Amino acid sequence: MKVYTFPRGGLSFDVPAVPPKDSSVVAFLPVLTVIPMGSSSGGRVYPLVNVGERVREGMLIGRAGPGEANVHATVPGRVARKIPWKDSAGNPCDALLIRMEGAFERLGRREEAFSWRGMNCYDLQRIIAEYGVVEMEGSGVPAAETISAFRSAGETGSLVVRCVFDDPWLAADYVLCKERLAAVVEGAVITVHAAGKAERVVFAVSHGERDLGEAMLAEAARWDIPASLVLVGSRYPQRNRRELELVLRDYQKTEGLELGSFLILGPATMAAVYDAVKFKRPPLDRYVAVGGPAVKTPQVMKARIGKRLGELFAECGGFIAPPKHIARGTPLLGRAVLNLDEPVSKTSFAVFAMLKARSADHPEGNCIGCGECRIVCPVGLDPEELYKTITAFNSGVPEGAAECHGCGCCEAVCPSQLPLSGVIRGNLRGERYA
Repeated sequence: MKVYTFPRGGLSFDVPAVPPKDSSVVAFLPVLTVIPMGSSSGGRVYPLVNVGERVREGMLIGRAGPGEANVHATVPGRVARKIPWKDSAGNPCDALLIRMEGAFERLGRREEAFSWRGMNCYDLQRIIAEYGVVEMEGSGVPAAETISAFRSAGETGSLVVRCVFDDPWLAADYVLCKERLAAVVEGAVITVHAAGKAERVVFAVSHGERDLGEAMLAEAARWDIPASLVLVGSRYPQRNRRELELVLRDYQKTEGLELGSFLILGPATMAAVYDAVKFKRPPLDRYVAVGGPAVKTPQVMKARIGKRLGELFAECGGFIAPPKHIARGTPLLGRAVLNLDEPVSKTSFAVFAMLKARSADHPEGNCIGCGECRIVCPVGLDPEELYKTITAFNSGVPEGAAECHGCGCCEAVCPSQLPLSGVIRGNLRGERYA
């Protein structure tokens, strides 16, 4: 079977101390959970409970405003405190601190499955919104809004389930695919029906995981919808929308198919859609890859949303030495963790602790003109020239800069540790440099 990959640039790399991908470990239930009333969108979530009130497992505790998702309690208990918080983008919001007590209504119990066949796309979308499903692989955008926008565009198309593991820190999503394969596939079928305009599901899978892709295709054969398997490259950033669409268009041309427009979602989102529609269950857990050179025993953990990151590290044996850098996400695009009381969120797929600071032991240097950044740029830009133009003239957006999608490849290979991608993307946001 042909492997489809984007034509230029990108990186192939191995990272030490990544958790093994054979299975997950169930994390202990947290005594205290931290549930922020907001995400990176800057929208508002309106709390529905007050300090001192009791909450049930899966209970709606925050009603979403535009651009946000509903918030649910992930454990039964009592709201102990309301504390000031900042979301991942630095926007201020409140967070509820819930002390676990009382009986679980779902954990360890057989749940009633509901039939979704015969439901129209609007009812499916309403359920997905009601139970707070978001794009779980990073963006955190409400999945119902993404599905609605795709359907409203008018053009028929395909749902693409993005099982592209171009970064070792995507180990949690890989384990989720293995352990919840049937849920991922049925969630994809539900999403196709919710999208209305989608006529096919395409499983885009890294070529090294062909067995996983074929298992998904075999599971999809149980449903009355066309399904395809596309084996894609594993060079980073193959999972980025631009690079993925490039190879999908190549596949479409080679196979003589008409895929139309693409609705691209990840496996964790598909599993969350399945839980919401089939069991009326909001996202309660998240598969998280916990590791890094500072961590004693890296593991993929299935943790309750709201569990504090410090507790995850403790359950992995703690640190072998004081970490110099802790972040969530991936080393290339991760966001620094400043407080180990930060909770697992719906979009937390990895958290890692490094023995070295993010910038190497030497300070940022001067550009030596090696050209490595040009070689790895998948868009074909000259990051060196753009960086120099932005920092020297500090006005306007240089030609070509808007094509940068911030993959960070240029920064990863720069021997002078220059913040190339950060400066270019900052320029697009209107930031200025001295």
